[in-house]
Amino acid sequence: MPAWHLLHSVQTNTTTQGERMSTELDPQAVKMFGFKVWTYKMGEQVSLMVYLGDTLGLYKTMSSRGVMTSHEVAAAADLHERFVREWLLGQAAAGLIDRHDDGSFELTDVQSAVLADEENSINFAAGAFRGGVDSTVLHKIADSFRTGVGMTYQEQGPNAAAGLARMTGPWSRLALTSTVLPALAGVEDKLDAGALVVDVGCGGGVMLTTLAQAFPNSRCVGYDPSHAAIEIAQARANELGLDNCEFVAAGGEDLPAGNDIDLVITFDCMHDMAFPDRTAASIRGAIADDGTWLLKDIRSTGDFSKDSRNPLLAMFYGFSVASCLQSAMSEPGGAGLGTLGLHAGVAQELTQAAGFSQFTTHDLDDAANLYYEVRV
Repeated sequence: MPAWHLLHSVQTNTTTQGERMSTELDPQAVKMFGFKVWTYKMGEQVSLMVYLGDTLGLYKTMSSRGVMTSHEVAAAADLHERFVREWLLGQAAAGLIDRHDDGSFELTDVQSAVLADEENSINFAAGAFRGGVDSTVLHKIADSFRTGVGMTYQEQGPNAAAGLARMTGPWSRLALTSTVLPALAGVEDKLDAGALVVDVGCGGGVMLTTLAQAFPNSRCVGYDPSHAAIEIAQARANELGLDNCEFVAAGGEDLPAGNDIDLVITFDCMHDMAFPDRTAASIRGAIADDGTWLLKDIRSTGDFSKDSRNPLLAMFYGFSVASCLQSAMSEPGGAGLGTLGLHAGVAQELTQAAGFSQFTTHDLDDAANLYYEVRV
């Protein structure tokens, strides 16, 4: 799932008549403008959810039926409960349906007039939403509700990989080496001397090429099951002229055992995996005894009421239904964590089950993510 990192002081350099000038921007102004911009992205994701609610008949299913559980909604609509539940939570986060303290949901009469009553309400609006993504992908998303099986990252197409690379790029380039790595004891020294770095779920290669540039003595290898993502990553490395960076079209569970990897990074990808436990076990078998696993994932608590304080929560659930939960449910029996499913408690359980004993949470002023330092 997806980074929103315009909450930091930013310095821009401009050249006027041969002289470089440095201008300090007002961090509060940047923060507020960044928030305004990202609310429109949330609108895009909620728009997709409204489209799905209309297309799948979820609003009409709930209309005039009062309070319903996610299982009741799914059964009445003949859809898969896990996808319906994520959609319901996202709709509740957006304030489009009501969520009760016991975890049940309700489409009120007012909400029904706008979202469900196409025949009798002049205020009906749900039919105006078209989803905002390619129609082929939309059909696949809708079908996952019926089958319970989502799209793989590869099936989501090259636009997904390219978009994610651009979205996470600014934070990766500006903060990875200046803020994140310094928080990890001894890691920078290893990278300077020459270390083996593996980026699991490397996507378009933004993080790995950043590391390869900053630490030319280190060997950097990226793994991703998406061939489209690997092509983008390799093109990025070629454009930058990096000869210490390579990419492999494979999943995290395909890491070769050997206990020789000094640093493993998994950025916003473990929650996308159908079987994150397999990848965690593979990392344990490949990492050096004194190595570090840097696990970055979305800020969440596992408590909907607490997470509701996040004004962009609905967008996270939208990303989940459209992408993260898709890949997390792309194989039968998948864990189905989704965008918000790998909070600190789940992450610690996952790493401990794989054989890691040390787990440290770093809050690095990243608006969207927390960073977990995992060691043997």
